[in-house]
Amino acid sequence: MSITAEQIRSGLDRLASTDKALARELERVGYPEPRFRDRGYKTLLRTIVGQQVSVAAATSMWNKLEAELGKDFTPACLLKRDFDTLRACGLSRQKQGYARSLCELVDAGQIDFLSLPTDDEAAIEEMTRIKGIGRWSAEIYLLFAEGRTDIWPAGDLAVQEGVKRLLEMEERPKEKETREIGSRWSPHRGAMAIFTWHYYANPAL
Repeated sequence: MSITAEQIRSGLDRLASTDKALARELERVGYPEPRFRDRGYKTLLRTIVGQQVSVAAATSMWNKLEAELGKDFTPACLLKRDFDTLRACGLSRQKQGYARSLCELVDAGQIDFLSLPTDDEAAIEEMTRIKGIGRWSAEIYLLFAEGRTDIWPAGDLAVQEGVKRLLEMEERPKEKETREIGSRWSPHRGAMAIFTWHYYANPAL
């Protein structure tokens, strides 16, 4: 469940009604498409697997993991495998530590991805208890898997660059400044974040 196309359009239209720069660029590049990720611990596990490697390498590791554990594997399945078995799937010692942290918390019932706190900051705090999951990863999950409409991943470089271009800033804002700038777009920061990615990636700009 992600922010829907209708929610993106509605949110951006509301913001554009009072933001001339956004209205101008929205007219020029159009509305972004929604992005979707599945709810549940596997989405975070895929994030861990994909850290600091290419998309192709991450896909290969995930396929090996599913071949070893089965497509419908549970956290307990991973926890039962030893270091060498998971290493054969491509998981380094560090990734295994992060994966086990996630699976242990889920298996023990300490994190339930189907009933995360409704407060965004509380949900982020709960998710960042997992080793290897920082604020950015938690925000991306909440935006694309939970469809939370006011998430603003200010630490994302593409978001920062999109803000720079939109506001015609001389330098790309750092995370703190990007977060402060984003406050003007609440409660539609999720739609705005998706627009900044779309805007940043537009080949016409």
